[in-house]
Amino acid sequence: MTLAAASHGFLSPTGVEIAFLLVGLVTLGAAVVTVTTRQLVHAALWLVVALGGLAVEYLLLTAEFIAWVQVLIYVGAVVVLILFGLMLTRAPIGRSPDADSGNRWAALTVAVAAAVALVWVVVDAFRTTWIDLDGPAAGSTAVTGASLFQNWVLPFEALSVLLLAALVGAIVLSRKAKAARAGEASRPGSPQSGSPQSGTSRAGTSRTGGVR
Repeated sequence: MTLAAASHGFLSPTGVEIAFLLVGLVTLGAAVVTVTTRQLVHAALWLVVALGGLAVEYLLLTAEFIAWVQVLIYVGAVVVLILFGLMLTRAPIGRSPDADSGNRWAALTVAVAAAVALVWVVVDAFRTTWIDLDGPAAGSTAVTGASLFQNWVLPFEALSVLLLAALVGAIVLSRKAKAARAGEASRPGSPQSGSPQSGTSRAGTSRTGGVR
């Protein structure tokens, strides 16, 4: 152990630790805004900030491979798919009061329970795991990639199917909305229907104006 490492303590953080804390606070704030804003497009954009903050955290932890996977998959695919879904379903750009179902307490309960379960699983999995910080790096890009695509290939495939189903659902909803608008436009009483009655009334109005 070097003298610099021995003199380093909790009250003397390094620049990387300060940056990690600041980026973590920004990421947490973006995540809170994502789930509390009433504008769907703003929620998607704040989700980009939150996921990008996680990628920066991975970079600060010298996990470059996981950081770029975070950017390519989540920021580059998941968020883009969400934005495509919002555009295809013609989501409102402004405030969306009807997007709130009123089940905030139920959602908060589920979120807290999921967070507690996740923390418990992580702590239980790494309870007896010790990392030698003074030794060589235990992981590498090759080892991480092999473990990711050998042991976790099924969750990746399930996520791809879920994203495909979300995109197909957005397309179906957009087609239903277009069909509903076309049906309303073809009704006899609609101003856009082009019915003879509307044409006659417009012609009568123009002739009356000409007599005057």
